Amino acid sequence: MGELQKISALVTGGQASAGPPLGPSLGPMGVNIMEVINTINEKTKDFEGMKVPVIVSVDPETKKWEIEIGIPSAAALILKEAGIQKGSGTSGTNWVGDIGMDGIVKVAKTKFEKSYANSLKSAAKEIVGTCLCLGIKVEGKTPKEFTAEINAGKWDEKFK
Repeated sequence: MGELQKISALVTGGQASAGPPLGPSLGPMGVNIMEVINTINEKTKDFEGMKVPVIVSVDPETKKWEIEIGIPSAAALILKEAGIQKGSGTSGTNWVGDIGMDGIVKVAKTKFEKSYANSLKSAAKEIVGTCLCLGIKVEGKTPKEFTAEINAGKWDEKFK
C-alpha cells in the first residue's frame, strides 16, 4: 500500500456533489468520483442540512479509498434538535427556540465520544452552555436556570 493521499472537506450532510470542494480534488486521483460522493451522502444522511467534516483517503497506486465522517458541531446538532435554521444573533436577550431534555441528552451522547467531558452529565452541561450562545431555551427555561437544575440532580434519571 502506497502513501495515502487525504482530502479533507466540509460537506452538507447528504448533499455532497461532484463539484467543489470534492470533485476537483478527487478527479486527478483517478477514483470513481460518483462512488465516493454517493458513499459520503449515504454516511452523512442523518446529518441532513448540517456541515459535516469528511476525510477521504486514497491510495494512488491501487485507487482504493476510504471515508471518515466527523461529527457536526454541537451548535449544528442543537439547531437540528430544536428544528431551527440558525441561532439568535443576540444571545441571552433574544430567545429563538426551545429544546427538550431528550434533545440535550441525544446531542450530548453524539458529542460525548469526542468531548473532554468525563460524564454524560458534564457533556450535557456543555451542550446547555452552547444553547445559551445560540439563544435556545431548554425545557422552556433559560440555560442558566436549567444548568442549576442539572447541578441540583433534578435530571439525574436521564444520565443513566
